[in-house]
Amino acid sequence: MRSDNVTKGVERAPNRSLLYALGYTKEELARPLIGIVSSQNEIVPGHMNLDKITEAVKAGVRMAGGTPIEFPAIAVCDGIAMGHIGMKYSLVTRELIADSTEAMVLAHQFDALVMIPNCDKNVPGLLMAAARLNIPTIFCSGGPMLAGKLTDGRRTCLSHMFEAVGAYHAGKMDAAGVEEYEQNACPTCGSCSGMYTANSMNCLTEAIGMSLRGNGTIPAVMSARLRLAKHTGMQIMELLGQDIKPRDIMTAKAFHNAEAIDMALGCSTNSMLHLPAIAHECGVEMDLDMANEISRKTPNLCHLAPAGDTYIEDLEQAGGVYAVMKELAKKNLIHTDLITATGKTVAENLAPVENRDPNLIRPIENPYSPYGGIAVLKGTLAPDGCVVKQSAVAEEMMVHTGPARVFDSEEDAITAIYAGKIVAGDVIIIRYEGPKGGPGMREMLNPTSAIAGMELDKEVALITDGRFSGATRGASIGHVCPEAAQGGPIGLVEDGDRIAIDIPNCKIDLLVDEATLSARRAKWVCPPPKITTGYLARYAKQVTDATKGAVLEA
Repeated sequence: MRSDNVTKGVERAPNRSLLYALGYTKEELARPLIGIVSSQNEIVPGHMNLDKITEAVKAGVRMAGGTPIEFPAIAVCDGIAMGHIGMKYSLVTRELIADSTEAMVLAHQFDALVMIPNCDKNVPGLLMAAARLNIPTIFCSGGPMLAGKLTDGRRTCLSHMFEAVGAYHAGKMDAAGVEEYEQNACPTCGSCSGMYTANSMNCLTEAIGMSLRGNGTIPAVMSARLRLAKHTGMQIMELLGQDIKPRDIMTAKAFHNAEAIDMALGCSTNSMLHLPAIAHECGVEMDLDMANEISRKTPNLCHLAPAGDTYIEDLEQAGGVYAVMKELAKKNLIHTDLITATGKTVAENLAPVENRDPNLIRPIENPYSPYGGIAVLKGTLAPDGCVVKQSAVAEEMMVHTGPARVFDSEEDAITAIYAGKIVAGDVIIIRYEGPKGGPGMREMLNPTSAIAGMELDKEVALITDGRFSGATRGASIGHVCPEAAQGGPIGLVEDGDRIAIDIPNCKIDLLVDEATLSARRAKWVCPPPKITTGYLARYAKQVTDATKGAVLEA
């Protein structure tokens, strides 16, 4: 066993003495040492319950003959970090999580790992670490939050909360109305209740084969989540015994499956950053063109919030991620011969599964749309591509041409939106918010929610080299590459320039002649870095662009 490096032989007596200082017995040290990576903390609602999940996982490990040893991973709450400098520190934690987990595991020589994440960057960060370390590993998330309920019985969620602020600034809601959402939008622990980034990544962890069934959908407050955790603890011992490792599971075909299920579920656009980053750690290269190829063949089967008015708890009742996979398998849209963390193939996992609610998970013959939930657009505004969650775009905005309203920061844009300076037809451009230019590639939930709350989401588009929360809806187009700080065309746009968006044909163009653009390019000077010290300054120097998943260069 790997742990023999710290537990066996006279030479390791000093190592053992320190393990004895922790209270471990000879009997425990004779068993496999299973690292339990817990993201529990007291600032993220999705992580406040992870102590209970962790204890259940540890119980499962012990029942199956292992010795669980817990250590922490950090996590940021994107909702709390939203709208201020804190959001610059969200995406960048993904790399910190992967790096620190690698350091802890290699320093202490664990035999296998159980990862217990729940939120936006924590899940992909730990998947990246799992791929990098490549020892037997399984995931058990903390589970989704239940939807909220307003006093009139309507269900609600965090995206409605952000949109309520926009409605207030538009004079469409009073302070008491905002307060009602504030008190009811987030009623329980867990990852926020729609198909936002956290739940997208937890569902895709299940889809790619790195967890047991229900990882993405069993609500955080359900006792079934604790039973899942215990079974996960037991299952890691099976994976260790069979020597099934992450790169055995996360193959090129498995990433194809993940993107197909992403398209069917209508996941967050952040998956277009995280899947390539995880694949990169597996030695599998993904590009944005692959997303469109899969989207063209894969129908969108679910309209969960923010695209619709159903929630992750409803997806669980309908049969969960496996039921969506079963629909795709009917048309051979996913590979079913792949090994998974269950120790079985995808086909074996899906054999007993039924779609229990065809209204929520549309049958493959009757999808919401014949194409997937995400589209990659290219053109003169974004030569290397940009991303939109097309399943959450109103039909009126699928094709749109309008004048640019240009802002060099999120703060400037939100000030103009709240002041009523954006009108129907406008195309808001927010730039210098990319991985390098931000630095940190902030999410733009505040401006997109303001637009939706003001009921302009069917008339106004927003384009950025930053990114969006999974809670964003409307014609919100992010990840524009090259970003402004790299000299991309988005940095050359001026107020009044016409922008043409054609989502069905995957096109986005800046309607300015080349001679004019060349003249602007000759005068363009990159603004000085917004942050020049600390981790963000180092991050800006090393980070790649969004098409590569915003990974760090060695």
